[in-house]
Amino acid sequence: VKVVLAMYFISLVHIAVVFGGALVLVARLNPIRFFKGLLDAIVLAYSTSSSSAALPVSMRCCQENLGVPEDAASLVLPLGATINMNGTAIYQGICTVFLAQAYGIELSFANYATMIMTSILASVGTAGIPGAGLIMLTMVLSSVGIPLEGIALVAGIDRILDMVRSTVNVTGDALAAVLVSVSENELDLTCYNRKIKE
Repeated sequence: VKVVLAMYFISLVHIAVVFGGALVLVARLNPIRFFKGLLDAIVLAYSTSSSSAALPVSMRCCQENLGVPEDAASLVLPLGATINMNGTAIYQGICTVFLAQAYGIELSFANYATMIMTSILASVGTAGIPGAGLIMLTMVLSSVGIPLEGIALVAGIDRILDMVRSTVNVTGDALAAVLVSVSENELDLTCYNRKIKE
C-alpha cells in the first residue's frame, strides 16, 4: 500500500510542481487551462496504462484544445511517447528503493546515483505499452545489486502503478509539445485560452 501511495503522491507532485511550474515560469501560461485541455488524453492514458494508445487523443487535444500546430504535435508527441517517460523513471526509482528495503540492502550515495542514471536510461528505452516498465525494472535492480526475484513483490500491483505512470508520461509529452510551440512562437494563444466545451 505504501508503494502505491508513494507512487501516486510523487506523481501528483511532479505533475503539479514540475509540469505546472514549467508552464507558469517558462511558457507564462495558465496550468489549469492546460490540464483541462488535456483531460481526455489523461483519462485514456490512466484507463489503458498505455501512452501509445493515448497518442491519437493526445494529438487531438494538443491541436484542438491547446493550440499546438499540427507539425509540432506530429513530431513531439510520437517522439515523446517513445523516449519521454517521466512516470516510468519515477516508478523505477520508487520500486528499487522499496525492494532494497524489503531485502535489507543499504543503498549508498553511489548506488542512488547509479539508480538514477539507470532509471533514466531504462525509461528512455521502455515501450509505451502496459507492463513494459516492469521488464525494464530488472536492469535498474541489477545495477544496484538487488535480487531480480524481488520483481515478484511488485508484479501484483504493477497495473495500478502503470496507470499513474502512463498518465505522467502522456502529460509530459503534451507539455513538451506546448513548450516547443511557445519557443517557436507558434502556439495559438486564442485557442489555448478559450473555454473548452463541456
